[in-house]
This record gives sequence, C-alpha cells and structure tokens, in this order.
Amino acid sequence: MRGLHADAGYLLYRLGLRSGQLFNTFLQESGLRLRHYAVLRFLATTEGALQRELSARLGYDPSAIVGLVDDLEKLGFAERRPAPDDRRSRIVVLTEAGGEFLRGTDEAGLRVTNELLSPLDPAERKTLHALLLRVAGDGLGG
Repeated sequence: MRGLHADAGYLLYRLGLRSGQLFNTFLQESGLRLRHYAVLRFLATTEGALQRELSARLGYDPSAIVGLVDDLEKLGFAERRPAPDDRRSRIVVLTEAGGEFLRGTDEAGLRVTNELLSPLDPAERKTLHALLLRVAGDGLGG
C-alpha cells in the first residue's frame, strides 16, 4: 500500500494548505483573508473586472465575490464603477489604497515563499516554479 506522501496530488494539497495558513496569518492583522488578497492581486492586473469575471477567473462562487468586494470597498481597497462599455454593468477596480496595500504585502509574500521553499536552492525554486506553471496551465486563471 502506498503512503500519502507517495501521491503528488496530496503533497500539493498539503503545501497549498500550509501556504494558505502562512498567508492568512500574515494578512490577519489587516483584517483580510487570502481570498481578499487574491481578488486584489487579480484587480492589479486589469483596468477593472465584472464580478462574474472575478468569480470565473478566481474559481470563487459568485455570491462569495459579492461579499469579498463589499469587504474590500469598506476598506477603500476596491470600488465598483459603471462599466465603460455598458453603463448598466458595474466593474470592480483597484483603488490607490488597494495598490498601496499590495505593495506593502510584497515583502511579506516573499517571506512566506522563502519559508515554504527553504529546503530548495535557487535553481530548484526556479525549476519548481516553471513546473507548477506548466501543470497549472490555464486552470488557475489570473
């Protein structure tokens, strides 16, 4: 019988849990969770996105996106605006305060990554990143 650690899928799952725990711990003092961070990071790559696009790209339930965007609006990190091509639709955009928050998280994010990948040398980290990108393909969105 194979042990759990013989299954790459299980190892990736455990690594994902550990990564999420570390990120959530670092985000805790801001009142945000990893899901909020993911929305902000996605918004930083675009001029704005419909909530249904956020849901599809991030893999979150549409009702969860509404709550996440509400939270980010209350903090002043994102705002809903009329869509430029359809005034009946609303897009979510990153605010200047949201961009500043993300810039402030860069160092902490690097610390989380360094802690997770501490057993690997720089060449191994680069190889792992390339392999993860290849395996993930388009399945991770954003």
